[in-house]
Amino acid sequence: LYKQMMMGSGMDKVFEIGQIFRAEEHDTLRHLNEAVSIDAEASFMDDEDMMKVLNDMLVKVISDINENCSEELEILGHELPEADGEFPKVTYDEAVDIINSKGVEMDWGEDLSRDAEKALGDTMGGFYFLTKWPSAIKPFYVMPFEDDEKYAHAFDLMYNNLELSSGATRVHQYDLLVKQIEERDLNPDGFGSYLKAFEYGMPPHAGWGVGADRLTMVLTGSENIRECVLFTRDRHRLTP
Repeated sequence: LYKQMMMGSGMDKVFEIGQIFRAEEHDTLRHLNEAVSIDAEASFMDDEDMMKVLNDMLVKVISDINENCSEELEILGHELPEADGEFPKVTYDEAVDIINSKGVEMDWGEDLSRDAEKALGDTMGGFYFLTKWPSAIKPFYVMPFEDDEKYAHAFDLMYNNLELSSGATRVHQYDLLVKQIEERDLNPDGFGSYLKAFEYGMPPHAGWGVGADRLTMVLTGSENIRECVLFTRDRHRLTP
């Protein structure tokens, strides 16, 4: 929300690398309650533009690691994933069909279960974007399609069966933002300073966030996210 507010301040492009904290209920090899997020937000760009930014960033990161860190990769015994050119895209509707064809039951409008992620990852492989999500399962600040509001301009970046990033075109119209807040049984009064930034006009904008620790899993071949964090905080550990 704060990055969106910056879009109305005259700062057309912002990024942040920082800690995030969440009341994470899942206790898996992929989840933590404190993590590092790499976030980017840009005015006058949409979800397609930001997918390209993310795509190009990862291609550059992997190329630079291959070029400069051959000794470290040899110590790890890990070969970096291929990341050349444009990552393939699959829509949510296509993903539901793929998942059900693999014998994993999934109804339209559901988020992907772990089994669904595995079924989709087995088919897609490598890096790919999952696009055109149902609006109902995305946050209130995600822009719906103008010609079909049941779909949202939202995407996830996946690597095999692991979600690395979520992004979207954001809602920049005050009235639509209030409407979507209310539709999700939230009170607009609780978003006072955030909504105020939209009263004076907000440029169209889009953004994404990448889980740095999950990305490190991919870059190092780690199976457990805790191997990629010095001092983990999860459901069972707070200190040290």
